[in-house]
Amino acid sequence: MKDLNLGLPQFEAFLDALGVPDSCLLNKPLYKKMFQEHAALDARDKKALKDDVEKVRWLYTLKPSTINIAPYLDELRDYGELAILHIELSTTKQAERIGHFINRAIPYPLVIFFTHSIGKEGSGNNDELALCLADKRINMADKEKWVIEDLQLSPWIPLQHPLGDEPTVVNQNFLSSLNISALPTANFWQLYQALISRLIARQCAEVTGIYRLTNDADESQKNEYLCQYQQTELAIKKLRAQIQKAEFSQQVTLNTQIKQQEQKLKQLTELL
Repeated sequence: MKDLNLGLPQFEAFLDALGVPDSCLLNKPLYKKMFQEHAALDARDKKALKDDVEKVRWLYTLKPSTINIAPYLDELRDYGELAILHIELSTTKQAERIGHFINRAIPYPLVIFFTHSIGKEGSGNNDELALCLADKRINMADKEKWVIEDLQLSPWIPLQHPLGDEPTVVNQNFLSSLNISALPTANFWQLYQALISRLIARQCAEVTGIYRLTNDADESQKNEYLCQYQQTELAIKKLRAQIQKAEFSQQVTLNTQIKQQEQKLKQLTELL
């Protein structure tokens, strides 16, 4: 791997473990002005870009001329190549929003690696990483534009070591599974879907404590269960906020609803 000179040795070690061929290396900066001009940002997007984004770099371009992977094209999707970006954030709060407008601005399937530097007492700065993917399709009304069908963001993972800071088995297995040699490479669509499968499996591992890949037939169902789990967690949070302000007679009903939702969480955990 060529030295990227990113000033982030932990992240560079992760990239080295990723195994992307040097033939794919681009490593060019993308300036904020480009997104301001081409991404149709609203006020909150502009604030996130200004305040939260430190740097954006286009690290790699994977296309048939740089790697032995075939393009994929059908009436809905054009996966002729993939771009791998690195975005340094000053704070992680708006990462999902930033992922959305970056995907709107760049007309390629994107693999985005967010990094964020955090301080630890006595040890200086340490980096943490999150993977952002978005399944996109061609806008049939305007084929120059893309529709983002589903954006996924992984949990944040420490990068003290290429496989995590005091790496858990979950983080080891997840990051190792991103190595390009571990991915299907018949075409770019298959490769991207395999990355999405791994990201969803890592999200599920936040609930189950186990990083487990499933076959394609089970993946859609697992994602649905994960969405239900997240929605149920949100419902419990809202009920607990309500109970703080409720009269005693209402608290009994709210407590019953919380217990029902907690039981649903247990059932969903088993399905994940």
